[in-house]
Amino acid sequence: MKRSFKILRPALLSFIVMTVLCGIIYPGVITALSQSLMPSQADGSLITVKLKDGASRMAGSALIGQPFTEARYLIGRPIGVSNLSPTSSEQLGKVQERAAWWSSLDPANKQDIPAELVTASGSGVDPNLSPAAAKYQAARIARARGIPVKTVNEMIDKYTTDRFLGVFGEPAVNVLKVNLALDGLL
Repeated sequence: MKRSFKILRPALLSFIVMTVLCGIIYPGVITALSQSLMPSQADGSLITVKLKDGASRMAGSALIGQPFTEARYLIGRPIGVSNLSPTSSEQLGKVQERAAWWSSLDPANKQDIPAELVTASGSGVDPNLSPAAAKYQAARIARARGIPVKTVNEMIDKYTTDRFLGVFGEPAVNVLKVNLALDGLL
């Protein structure tokens, strides 16, 4: 018994030390740093809006896409990941189905539908669109709301972020922020 404890002791000690280090100390330090350096992002970049009656409510996260399907809203990428091959017939069927939905939503729009509006993102919850995909929808939103297209485009431009450090990534439009602004909540 003593011999087996002598053999197991270093393993048990390592297990306890690593559990405390990796399970308590490291997460605690990272949480404290993130809460002190960037509290909004650490809490999920939540967007809170003030309603007309003065009450506040959480509208969502700027980092997670939400499903909008009404013609009066900017509609983001399809929610959910498929893991289908880009060349599979099932994927082609989904893309064609989504393209038909877009055509029925806005029959007046004869432009080519941007690919990102009919294909899911890698994460399946992308909160952003390219400026081109957002502006593709501007005329439909303006008609549905009875406002000028220029107003919709101005809101799209207002909530478009540029490339990180002017080099990395692509400009992106936050769908939730544009929709909240269209509703007069931002």
